[in-house]
Amino acid sequence: MSKEIFLCSICNINSGTCNEDCKFCSQSVRYKADIERYKQKEISLIIEEAKAAQNGGALGFCLVTSDKGLNDKTLSFVCSIAEILTKEVPKLRLIACNGTATLEQLLILKASGIKAYNHNLETSRAFYDQICTTHSWDERYETCQNVNKAGLVLISGGIFGLGETGEDRISMLESLNSLNPASVPINFYHHNEALQLKPNSLMVDEALELIQLTRDMIPNAQRIMVAGGRELMFGERQKEIFSHGANSIVIGNYLTTSGREIGKDLEMLQSLNLAIAKAV
Repeated sequence: MSKEIFLCSICNINSGTCNEDCKFCSQSVRYKADIERYKQKEISLIIEEAKAAQNGGALGFCLVTSDKGLNDKTLSFVCSIAEILTKEVPKLRLIACNGTATLEQLLILKASGIKAYNHNLETSRAFYDQICTTHSWDERYETCQNVNKAGLVLISGGIFGLGETGEDRISMLESLNSLNPASVPINFYHHNEALQLKPNSLMVDEALELIQLTRDMIPNAQRIMVAGGRELMFGERQKEIFSHGANSIVIGNYLTTSGREIGKDLEMLQSLNLAIAKAV
């Protein structure tokens, strides 16, 4: 594991339009959460966010859509953005996160300039139908296999604090390890009052142990990333994540929640004498 910290930024290019029933997700139209909703973000705004991410030290820039998976319209939109960003911010590694995808769709993304694909397993196979009924865990796993077949870098992780058991956590991490992801984003459930799930009951020490468990169970992963829910979960103890196996974080805002000011994250890393990765 590199001692340099890999910074990544995410861009919600299609927000709150999903018809799936994932109980942890405020972007589902079923739960009527009070979030911003739009079909396609303006290209100029995406470029602006990409440049801000690059200026903040990010190497990865992830283009996220909220539907179940890729369709022809979404595929065309993501590809057009990737081609523009490849010219505008060539130093950024472009990542796509667009739900379930076929091998053919992933190859088209790759040809457009996408270097990596993020698709999380979210939780264990056994627990999955407790948090989503409109598509299966197996579809998620198959998409991750397709990413590997396409020769894209696989990014896959999950969410802790959904009501899963310890056995579910172990099972998810074993499944993730079987896919050999380069990066494992770990999210901590950020409750929205519109959602059916109970708030995340994890304590900070438990959450830190789960980061370490992820590092131990997926030893070949280049990066263990602490992503959504970091600020809410760890508060003033965020710096401790790096001594428990994390070597990557998301900077800036998340999909529907605000992140910490980028400058504060950079100050935190500097205070720990942790260098920011300059190359993948």
